[in-house]
Amino acid sequence: MKPVVSLFLLALLLLAPPALANAPSDDIPMYAVSLIGSPYRLGGMTPETGLDCSGFVGHVFKQVTGIVLPHRSLDISEVAQPLEPADLLPGDLVFFNTLNRAFSHVGIYLGENRFVHASSSRTNKVMVSSLNDRYWRTRFDGARRIVTPDEPVASAIPLE
Repeated sequence: MKPVVSLFLLALLLLAPPALANAPSDDIPMYAVSLIGSPYRLGGMTPETGLDCSGFVGHVFKQVTGIVLPHRSLDISEVAQPLEPADLLPGDLVFFNTLNRAFSHVGIYLGENRFVHASSSRTNKVMVSSLNDRYWRTRFDGARRIVTPDEPVASAIPLE
């Protein structure tokens, strides 16, 4: 990716409005953008060996939040909180029907109707696309948010 475009995307992320309750971490889209150009590989889960769309999302969330997500976009959609498109914030997830199956592709929303995802058909790399592109607009399945716990989970075993 060209350095000017990378700087522009980072500036957009840094100028985003202040965090809201349950809003995704600003670090999610920032780390996701850093992976642009990583290779695509079906079933892949690491930037070094290649990522598919759900592997990309899972890798970003594990690295940034410690949350381990399922390795299927449909399964990720089922563990995430549904959102109205108007409520999308950078770091939220966007889902698409690309294989004649609901929720068969997933990406990370960046703001300004753009998202980052591991693409198999266009570049075979992690790339940024626009929700306004006819291809993505006609296949949009919805938006979801991974809700991260605000506090550590209490132990189930009482401490004495």
